[in-house]
Amino acid sequence: MQPTILCLASYFKGGLFIEECKHLGCRTILVTTQKLEHEEWPRHAIDEFFMLPFPNLAKQPDITYSIAYLMRERAIDRIIPLDDYDVETAADLREHFRMSGMGASQARFFRDKLAMRMRARDKNIPVPQFTPVFHYPSLNEYMARVPGPWLLKPRSEASAMGIKVIHHPDELWQALTTLGDRQSYFLLEKFLPGDVFHVDSVIWDGEVRFAATHRYGLPPMTVYHGGGVFASSTVLRDSPLDQALLTINRQVIEAMGMERGVTHAEFIRSEADSQLYFLEIAARVGGAGTDHLVEHATGLNPWREWARIVVADIQGEDYT
Repeated sequence: MQPTILCLASYFKGGLFIEECKHLGCRTILVTTQKLEHEEWPRHAIDEFFMLPFPNLAKQPDITYSIAYLMRERAIDRIIPLDDYDVETAADLREHFRMSGMGASQARFFRDKLAMRMRARDKNIPVPQFTPVFHYPSLNEYMARVPGPWLLKPRSEASAMGIKVIHHPDELWQALTTLGDRQSYFLLEKFLPGDVFHVDSVIWDGEVRFAATHRYGLPPMTVYHGGGVFASSTVLRDSPLDQALLTINRQVIEAMGMERGVTHAEFIRSEADSQLYFLEIAARVGGAGTDHLVEHATGLNPWREWARIVVADIQGEDYT
């Protein structure tokens, strides 16, 4: 039986995933927004192309109604998010339609920076000192105990988007006043200067089958807020740093409960103590050309491997 893969895309990415699914004999469906209609999608590998009239694929109940309408005449085997912003949407849809794959609760560990930090801390994985933005006395206690500067971070944005550097408590209260009712969607975290690394992994049956370690030329937050060129370079293989990154990466993936898929995790090596700290992890392929970097460094492309994992899972086969 021919597997059918439905892909959600809030941004233009994931063409290699779609192509590989098609190469493996799948029927492919792409659901995206009207603003992405004219992007260079691999249309030769897409069986059905749907552009939804609403600008945000996460809009409920519209997205559920739309997928339910498609499913009236299509047997869909898997729903795959091609962008970070689609991870929770896909998880909610899997829950609603009782499909295999990551559900809503687990998706939080790969989107919600507060959830993933609390989970990592519970598993004794080093993270920068942080606090939720819920209880004002707790915020005061945190700032009295943890020296600034701090970072006010959105819990569910991608990369360094929306992060604000806080140098003094008065700045925090002003920022929270501006945020109003949305302030609980943020967390406050100790700012740690240091080198930032990313580890891109392929997971099958809870085991990291492949991982590649790289160092950002400049931390993403520095580039996003201060400008400069985004760059990344391979960490020397089998070096002590490479091994340390692979170890903490495995610990994080195990803690978050990833069974099958790909991850893009980020870690910082603090200037103060040279220790590696976990920053965040996403259940998707790294952006900004990271897949090309990994492919040229290792010969393996994460998008294609993700497609191979999905198809092997549907067909009950092993993944190598």
